[in-house]
Amino acid sequence: MTQTMRVVEISAYGAPEVLRLAERERPQPGAGEVLIRVAASGVNRPDVLQRTGNYPVPPGASDIPGLEVAGVIEAGDVQAMAEAGLAIGDHVCALVAGGGYAEYCVAPVGQCLPVPNGWSDLDAAGLPETFFTVWSNVFDRGRLQPGEILLVQGGSSGIGVTAIQMAKAFGARVIVTVGSPDKAQACLALGADHAILYKTEDFVRAVADYTGGRGVDVILDMVAGPYVARELDCLAEDGRLVIIAVQGGVQSDIHAGKVLRRRLTITGSTLRPRPVAFKAAIARHLRQHVWPWLETGRIRPVTHRVFAPTQAAEAHALMESNQHIGKLVIDWSLPG
Repeated sequence: MTQTMRVVEISAYGAPEVLRLAERERPQPGAGEVLIRVAASGVNRPDVLQRTGNYPVPPGASDIPGLEVAGVIEAGDVQAMAEAGLAIGDHVCALVAGGGYAEYCVAPVGQCLPVPNGWSDLDAAGLPETFFTVWSNVFDRGRLQPGEILLVQGGSSGIGVTAIQMAKAFGARVIVTVGSPDKAQACLALGADHAILYKTEDFVRAVADYTGGRGVDVILDMVAGPYVARELDCLAEDGRLVIIAVQGGVQSDIHAGKVLRRRLTITGSTLRPRPVAFKAAIARHLRQHVWPWLETGRIRPVTHRVFAPTQAAEAHALMESNQHIGKLVIDWSLPG
């Protein structure tokens, strides 16, 4: 068995074209880890940030981009697998701190989840990064409750389509902001209750109109920057704003008086540098509470396009164009 593998690596920081197919030594699993023969790799915006030099690799993580994979366990810590209810030969999807754009990837056992019944490896490759993120931020940090209203900024993104479906399955109402009518229609088809075209509508006024002036209970924000001040005006009393990305910039001006008077919470997190134990706890919650929804079809895959490894640059260009709806995936069975 060859000890090398194909990978997509970042040859230098820059435009999508810096991604190139290369050959690397196959990684070896250590204690508490498994080696996955990767069928498919999810493509996410943090990969784009890493490619441009704006998302440093955590200490000890692979410099190969990619935060989520799906495939078959080929080797690993047998005892740790047994304790997690996994075994060699199982189809799993996994959240990783790096190294996902490769034919083989090492993952902590605790960050692996079985591919849901009825799901392909291609669709399952788009699960971990968004599902771990949404659970941690909407349900843990945001404390979303059944009957409450969630506002998702960027409803047609991979995070967005996951947040819509998870929140609806949980019994919440969902408002999304989107950039075009076709994206609005896609979000409504997934269960969103209302879609706001942020390019032509003032989302603050649109939220007030839809909620009768009450506001929303939780906001999932991937923009930050100037959005934060406006989002405070969208929140109901005791509302929670959860920031998970800063595409609009890291500096925000807020009206502290509004936070005090209406008992608002502003919080946020980034998942990649968190310890394995933290991510493993999220995986356990997902397996218990969310995986049944996947297996019954209550939550369904939203895979926009599948790319060959040689098309990784095209995948990143599409991600940066914001023209996709849902997930982008690299299929390692395709030639190239």
